[in-house]
Amino acid sequence: MGHDLALLIPEIAVLLTAVGALIAEMLRWPRVALAVAIVGLFIATGLTLSMLGTDAAVFGGSFRIDTLSIWAKLILLPATVLSLLLARVDVRGTVREGTVYSLLCFATFGALVLAGSGDMMFLVLGVLLTSLASFALVAYPDDDPATEAAMKYFVFGSVTGAVMVFGLSYWFGAAGSTLLSDLARADAMPLAAILGLVTAIVGLGYKASLVPFHFWVPDAYQGGPLSIAAYLSVVPKVGALFALTQVLRDLPMESGWPAVIAGLAVLSMTYGYLAALAQDNVVRLLAYSSIAQSGYFLLGILAVGSSSLALPSIILFAAAYAAMNLGAFAIVAMVGRTLTDFNGLGRNRPLMGIAMVLFLLSLVGIPPLAGFVGKFLIFAAVIDAQFTWLAVVGIVNSVLSLAVYLRIIVPMYRQGEAAPNAPEYWLSMVAITALSGTVIIGLAAQFFLVIPMT
Repeated sequence: MGHDLALLIPEIAVLLTAVGALIAEMLRWPRVALAVAIVGLFIATGLTLSMLGTDAAVFGGSFRIDTLSIWAKLILLPATVLSLLLARVDVRGTVREGTVYSLLCFATFGALVLAGSGDMMFLVLGVLLTSLASFALVAYPDDDPATEAAMKYFVFGSVTGAVMVFGLSYWFGAAGSTLLSDLARADAMPLAAILGLVTAIVGLGYKASLVPFHFWVPDAYQGGPLSIAAYLSVVPKVGALFALTQVLRDLPMESGWPAVIAGLAVLSMTYGYLAALAQDNVVRLLAYSSIAQSGYFLLGILAVGSSSLALPSIILFAAAYAAMNLGAFAIVAMVGRTLTDFNGLGRNRPLMGIAMVLFLLSLVGIPPLAGFVGKFLIFAAVIDAQFTWLAVVGIVNSVLSLAVYLRIIVPMYRQGEAAPNAPEYWLSMVAITALSGTVIIGLAAQFFLVIPMT
């Protein structure tokens, strides 16, 4: 028991951080709640660094301390810190400011539970933790758009979560165990394995905003605070995708999951970018962009078990995606939510314009930025796994994505008066940090590839 708890120290630190921030809010100390959240998440990140290379399972194999769960912490905890700084601008001075900081930490704890899941019940727990906190965060502004978005999110999340719980019972019946490592036993009952797979994808796919479980995404991003949209686009999504990876590593190929994942990848990439082309609201455009980016994650997941590049590609792309997406949202927070707000930005605020261009080009996958390295590795992994046609589809969609992001870039360099307010300190800090990550990950990709990938 003591050894198991020692391996869970980072997760315990995140949970205590969330509770500490909540206590500070109860005492009406919002600044203290923010400080507790940031310091606690940094401590948890530091505790995680010493675990690199560890490959273990605790509590009878129900929770995994492996490559995915360790790197989930190293990616998602700093991403949550940046989200806290974004949220500071949105909720500063409001009645329940500290509650937002606490909920962000609780939601991150749920994402870490998902990423390390070794048992079906941890999948359920992780989805519930992230969902309950996310519903409240989206509804925080307490106005009509936020309430409508949160209700849609709540209804959709409740239904998909219930479907997942129902379907996981088939896996338990077929395997005789709730451990994911025992899913190979389900091979004797192929129908039950397929039913469990479909429902697991429904539950995790909604968190990861995969097509066709994405319907809540544009409204939730647009209706809630911009900082919450940025957070939802990264932390719960990556946690759910890592959880899906944990599941599919143990599920027999005979269940047909490669064909299902390939189909979802094509749908998510193509639909996401086509829908983004029709958007005039930048937040909705980035929402559909995040749906498309989930499709690229699925390409890496598809190669798990067939290519040694699969795990490094998923992890590196997750780090790149977190940096470039949070950075893009930080610029939007400084400029405005519509395409017309970006008119002349590159001419009048050249540094801000350059930063936004780099974030968007990284999302396309232009070298030498982080997004290029992540996509390059994902394409290499999927080709190594004998799915070359999917790499071609991914490359074609990357070309399509250039048309999407040019809808933001082109107005930035037209004649116009972009007059954003004086840059907020916290937003500038997030943008600079994210830009540094986007460039450094791209230039130093070789360093990340030699870090132990157990």
